[in-house]
Amino acid sequence: MSLHTIKLEINGVTQTASVEGNLTLLELLRERIGLTGTKNGCFSGECGACTVMMNGEPVNSCMVLAVEADRARILTVEGLAANGRMDALQEAFIEKTGTQCGFCTPGMLISARALLDRNPDPSEEEIKQALRGHLCRCTGYIRIIQAVKKAAALEGGRAG
Repeated sequence: MSLHTIKLEINGVTQTASVEGNLTLLELLRERIGLTGTKNGCFSGECGACTVMMNGEPVNSCMVLAVEADRARILTVEGLAANGRMDALQEAFIEKTGTQCGFCTPGMLISARALLDRNPDPSEEEIKQALRGHLCRCTGYIRIIQAVKKAAALEGGRAG
C-alpha cells in the first residue's frame, strides 16, 4: 500500500505524517499521534464519541480518512484547555456533573464548542440539535444541556 504525506494543524501544532490511504483520522490521532481523548465508540459514525473539529466544523473522525485532513485544522478535546486552564465547557461539565462515565464527553465537548463558537447564546433546542448524533448511555442528557447553558453564561451569553 502506498503512503501519502499529509500536513495538518492539530491543536495549534503543525504536524506532518505519512499515512496509508485507508487510515482514518481517528486512527491517526489515537494510534500515531497519541491523542487518546478522542474515543472509538462504534467506528461507523453512529455514536459521536470520535468527534473532532475539522476546519471549525464537528466531524466524526472515524468516517474521515486521514488523507482527507491534509492541510486541515483539527481540534481535539486535548486542545480545548489553554495556558493550563480548562475551557468553560470543561468546567461547566464538571460543575453540572455532565460527564458521568466520560466516554462520550470528548465528542460532546467538541460539538458544544463548535456551537458556542458560532452562537454564543444558544437556545435549548439549538443545544439539542448540536448534540444530535451523540450517544450517552449514562445520562438523560439533562445535565449535559445544563452544562452547555452554563458555559454559554460563563462566556458572556445568557443561556446559563
